[in-house]
Amino acid sequence: MIKHLLTFTMLSALFLNACKEAPKQENVDTEITETVEANTDDFVTTTTINKDGKQLEIVFNNTKGTATFVFDGETVDLQQEKAASGFWYKNDTYELRGKGNDIQLKKGDEIVFEHEDEIINSTYKNDNGDTLNVTVNASTNEAKVYLNGGEQIDLIGEKPASGIWFKNDQYELRGKGEKLELTKDGETVFKN
Repeated sequence: MIKHLLTFTMLSALFLNACKEAPKQENVDTEITETVEANTDDFVTTTTINKDGKQLEIVFNNTKGTATFVFDGETVDLQQEKAASGFWYKNDTYELRGKGNDIQLKKGDEIVFEHEDEIINSTYKNDNGDTLNVTVNASTNEAKVYLNGGEQIDLIGEKPASGIWFKNDQYELRGKGEKLELTKDGETVFKN
C-alpha cells in the first residue's frame, strides 16, 4: 500500500509540474526590426542681400563642414577650409569668406557678391560727466550701448515717429539729432 501511495504521489507531482510549464510553440513569429538613422547634422541657413539688391542664400552644414549656396540661379557646394577667424569655404571655382554678417563670394579672381554691415559708432557725454557709447548696425537694425564703459546692452530697433528708438525688456534708447535718452525700467539713466 505504501508503494502505491508513493507512486500515486510521484505521478501527481509530475502531472502538476507539467501543467505549470508554458507550452512551447513550433512556429514562433520573428520580430522584424527596422533601424532608422537619426539625422544629427547641424544646419544653419542664412540669406544676405548686397547693396545692388542681389541675394545670396547659404546653407552651412556644420557637422560635415560644407556650405551650399544659391546665387544667380546656380546651386554650388563648397568644402570648409581652416580660417584664422570667421569662415572660409571653397571649391575649384568659388571661394566664400566671411565674418559675422560680412560676406564675400569670389568666382575665380572676381568678386561676384559682397555684403558688409553698415556700422555707426558714436559717443555722447552729458553734463554729469557720464559717457554713452553707441554702436548701431544699420543693416540689422540693432544697437549695442555701453554706459560709462559698463556692460553691453543689446537693443533692437523699433519704428519711431522721428529720430531713433531701440529697446529691450529693460532699456529704451530714444533720440533725435545729437540728443539721446537712455532709460532703464522707465527711469532715466542717461540724458544729454
